[in-house]
Amino acid sequence: METYARALLFAIPFFILLLVVEILYGHFVKNQQHKVLDTVSSISSGLTNIVKDSLGLGVIIISYPFLLEHLAVTSVKATWLVWGIAFLAIDFAGYWNHRLSHHINFFWNQHVIHHSSEEFNLACALRQSISNLLGYFPLFLIPAALFGVPAEVIAIIAPIHLFAQFWYHTQHIGKMGWLEYIIVTPSQHRVHHAINPEYIDKNLGQILCVWDRWFGTFQEELEDVPPQYGVLKPVHTWNPILINFQHLWRLMLDAWRTKSIRDKFRIWFMPTGWRPADVKDLYPYEVIKDVYAFNRYQTKASPLLKGYSIYQMVLTLLLILFMFYNYSAIGFGGLLLFGAFIFLGIFGYTSLMDRKTYAFYIELFRALAGIILIGYTGDWFGVNTYWSFGSMLIGLYFVVTGVGGFYFTFIERSEVPQEIAY
Repeated sequence: METYARALLFAIPFFILLLVVEILYGHFVKNQQHKVLDTVSSISSGLTNIVKDSLGLGVIIISYPFLLEHLAVTSVKATWLVWGIAFLAIDFAGYWNHRLSHHINFFWNQHVIHHSSEEFNLACALRQSISNLLGYFPLFLIPAALFGVPAEVIAIIAPIHLFAQFWYHTQHIGKMGWLEYIIVTPSQHRVHHAINPEYIDKNLGQILCVWDRWFGTFQEELEDVPPQYGVLKPVHTWNPILINFQHLWRLMLDAWRTKSIRDKFRIWFMPTGWRPADVKDLYPYEVIKDVYAFNRYQTKASPLLKGYSIYQMVLTLLLILFMFYNYSAIGFGGLLLFGAFIFLGIFGYTSLMDRKTYAFYIELFRALAGIILIGYTGDWFGVNTYWSFGSMLIGLYFVVTGVGGFYFTFIERSEVPQEIAY
C-alpha cells in the first residue's frame, strides 16, 4: 500500500495537468466540455477511490500469488515475452470483468459511478468506485497463473494498464485512422459512455479493441448518432459517495419489497436493470426514454459556491498528497482516521453542491472534530515536522469549512427540488 501511495504522488499531478490542459483547450477553441460542479464531483470521486485503495479497504476473495502457487504448470522468467503475455492477460481479464459489470445487477453497482457523469471529459475518467469491496479480479487472471507469469510483473503492469485508460476520455480527439482497429480510442470510448440505444453496452475493451471485435461488442461512432452521456437511471446528485451505493440501495429495497422468495435471491444476479414484477409498477424509478430530450442534473450555484467547491476540492487534494507523502509515519490507525476526515469532507462539500441542508451539520461536525484533534495532539498527523505553522493553517481551514457550510446552507440558500432516487 505504501508503494501504491508513493506512485500516486507522481500520477495525481500528471492527471491534474492533463485536466488543466483539456479545460484550457476547450476554453480557447470555444468548445468547453467541463462544467464546474460536474468536474468537481468527478475529481472528488477519484479522490475517494485513491484513498480507499491506499488504505487497502476491502476483502480480497482470492489473490494472484495464491493462484500462481496452486495453478502454474510452468515457471517463466520476466523476459520481454512474459511482459507481453502479462499485458494481454490483464487486458483480456479487464474486458470480461468490464462486461460482467455491465450485465449483472450486483456488479453494475461498482461500475455505475464511472458512467454517472452526464458529461464526457478527462475528469469523468476519475469517477472510480469505492464500492468494489470484494476483490475478485484475480479470478480473471487464471490464464496468466497457468503460464506462471510472475506476480511482480502483474503488480507492475496492472496500475500502468489502469492509468493508460485515462487519456481517451475526451471529446477533443476525433477518429484515429488505422489505430481504430488496434487500440481503444476516444471515439470508441465515447460510444461506450453513451446511453443511445445503438451504443449501450458496446466497446468494453480497455486498451485493445480486438476483444470487442472478436466477441461481438464493437460499435463504431456514427456521424448521425451523436453520443448522449450518463446512465439511464439518472443519479441526480453530485455526491460521489451516494452515487457509489445508490444502485445497491435500490437492489436492497427491491429484494425487501418483493413477495417472491425466488426474486429476493435472483435479483442480484439478473441482467442489469431487471426488477421483480410485483415491485416494478408499485415503486417506479425514473428511466430516460428520450436520450436527446432529458433534463440533465443541475443545481443553482452562484460563482461564489462554484469557487468554494473548487477550493474545497483543491484543499482535499493537498491533504491527500500530504497523507501519501507521510504514509508510513502516520501509521495504519492514523491513516484510517485521516481517511475518515477526507471522506467526510467530500461528502460534506458535495452535499453543499446538491444544496442539501444537512451539509452544514456534516461540515460543522468535521470542523469541530478537526480543531479538537489539533488541540488535543498539538499537531495534524505530523505536519508540524515539515512546517511549524502547518497545524495552525489546517485549523484555519476547518474554521473556513464551518463558516462556509453555514453561509451556503442558510444565507445563500437556493431552494431546488431534490431528485435523488430512492
